[in-house]
Amino acid sequence: MSSAAQVVLAAHGSRDPRFAATARRVAAATRRALPDAHVDLAYLDLNEPLLDDVLAELRGAVTVVPLLFGDGFHSKVDLPALLARAVEQSPRLRPAATPVLGRYSPVPALIDRLAEAGLRAGDGVLMYAVGSSDPGSDASIVERGRELSAVLGVQVETVFATRLGTEGAVVRAAVDALTARGAQRIAASPLFLSAGLLTERVERQLDEIAPGSLVAGPLADHPALISAITRLVQSSVEGRGVGRLSDFSGWASSRM
Repeated sequence: MSSAAQVVLAAHGSRDPRFAATARRVAAATRRALPDAHVDLAYLDLNEPLLDDVLAELRGAVTVVPLLFGDGFHSKVDLPALLARAVEQSPRLRPAATPVLGRYSPVPALIDRLAEAGLRAGDGVLMYAVGSSDPGSDASIVERGRELSAVLGVQVETVFATRLGTEGAVVRAAVDALTARGAQRIAASPLFLSAGLLTERVERQLDEIAPGSLVAGPLADHPALISAITRLVQSSVEGRGVGRLSDFSGWASSRM
């Protein structure tokens, strides 16, 4: 019998302790979804264990899943460099990165979080995510905002938490655009794995600009995200012909 597939979830990392706690929940949910895989959690920065250290302990084929919504610098430059360095240090290691988590739509999870928070008719949605130096990554996030708008049938404005301008200018412009199109209340929708410093930056500005706004929770271990992870792993494992994953496909398809 072949050995279990080895999977490493690569989260960005944060100085906010809530991030690591949330990442551990995502890893635990992934282990439940992939009982025949060996699943580790690692970070690209700011938290331990770092991805370098986790990969140093592994051998053979390893599937690395970037827990990122945008396909930007971290996934295109940082991660390949980390994997190349890991192979230099451990020639028996054969790591392969999957596409980012955002390859599959997070919109079902965004909708559920908004519903849980109390979204109602007449609300306009402010979706916010991490910005990137990669224009294509930002464009993909804006497209998710359009998708969210189309599915919900409400107005959606997208902003990037790393580029808010001075004195809340970006958030103010987004709120003004929503209210000008008839929004009676603003509903904040974070395209983030976890609450943290960046989400709070947006939400503090929203408190000042549009008091009484609704704030949805981060996506965390929502089933749609876990399904996205398992689909990425399945594609990688099947493509490389390594490891084994029993009872995976049914779980993933049932959660989409």
